[in-house]
Parts: sequence; structure tokens; C-alpha cells
Amino acid sequence: MTRVAIALGSNLGDREGYLQSAIAALESSVHQLRVSTFHDTAPVGVGSQPTFLNATAVGQTSLSPRALLETLLSVERELGRERPFPGAPRTVDLDLILYGDAVIDEAPSLIVPHPRFRERRFVLEPLAEIAPDWRDPVTGQTVEELLRLLTA
Repeated sequence: MTRVAIALGSNLGDREGYLQSAIAALESSVHQLRVSTFHDTAPVGVGSQPTFLNATAVGQTSLSPRALLETLLSVERELGRERPFPGAPRTVDLDLILYGDAVIDEAPSLIVPHPRFRERRFVLEPLAEIAPDWRDPVTGQTVEELLRLLTA
């Protein structure tokens, strides 16, 4: 089993309902799932859009990184995610942030750690609630340290 961190976001429709549905769908693949509180956040880097509801989840999986990514994409599709253009508003967005201490570069589809998670307060704040001591395998810094640097 490998410890994983997943970011969740929604900015269309019943945002909380979509996040709860995504969490329920993940429980069969990611065990001992711990979920942060939900955070209302302004859109970042996607133009003018509705406010996001964001969270993170941490758990254990026996899936490979590729299989977990495929599971996340499948849950997104099941919950009505459409991709008419990059950065489009979404019912649900699930991103693989960390997979144990693995560093994976199978660009463009699978990059772990997520290439922009260190710059995203909407990922680091909820992740720091449930996994503050998890070390980024690239920088060696903890999630809490990364958040402190971002908000300094």
C-alpha cells in the first residue's frame, strides 16, 4: 500500500455534493481516506469563473500511479466533468498530488508530485490540515513548510 494525496475541487452546481460524491467514489480505491475541511477559494489561473470549493484527501492505495490517475479521471467523468477547453469550469476536478515519495515524469499525462501544487494555496492549506509533515520528495520540505513559504 502506498500513501497518496489527492486534491479535489468543484465550481459548478452543487459543489459540496460533487465533492462528497467524489470522496465516496474514491473510498473503494483509496483506503483509510482522511479528508480536509472544504475551502471556498477564488479561481486561480482560469479567468473569470464561479468560486471553487476545494479540499484534499489522503489515504492508502494498492493501485499503481497510472491506475490511480485513470480512477480519478473515471470518477470525474461519472460526475459530469466536461473539458470543452483548458481551465473550463468543472463539476469536479481530482488531481493526484503525491504518491508516496515517488517522483514520476510521464508528461504530459502523469507527473508526480503535481507540478504546480507548491504554488497553490488552495491545495497546500487543506493538505496541511491532514498531512502537515508529509515531505515533498523533490524539495524535501514538508507541506507545512511549503505553505509557510507561499503565505510569507
